[in-house]
Amino acid sequence: MMSEPLSLMLAWVTGMLLGAFFFGGLWWTIRKSITSERPALWFVGSLFLRMSIAVTGFYFVSGGHWQRLLVCLLGFVIARVVVTRLTRTSEEHQSRPTQEAGHAS
Repeated sequence: MMSEPLSLMLAWVTGMLLGAFFFGGLWWTIRKSITSERPALWFVGSLFLRMSIAVTGFYFVSGGHWQRLLVCLLGFVIARVVVTRLTRTSEEHQSRPTQEAGHAS
């Protein structure tokens, strides 16, 4: 029998991997569909594949324990933040206007 902290750590890592696959796949799909003649087919096919893998992964990771599912979902959301930051282009960082402090008067 696996100890509870170890199973939660594995659930978190698996959530990170599922999230990286899901959101990395979404990024790849968007880039691929830009040049495609049938972008809707890419989006629907990708969504079906990514959702199937993510939901199946959550099901097996949880093993009937809500704590594992919650930790896996946390890893999934963290992976979203990481993939979003990694896939930003340098142009987006440079073209962002800087916000200045507003004055109340």
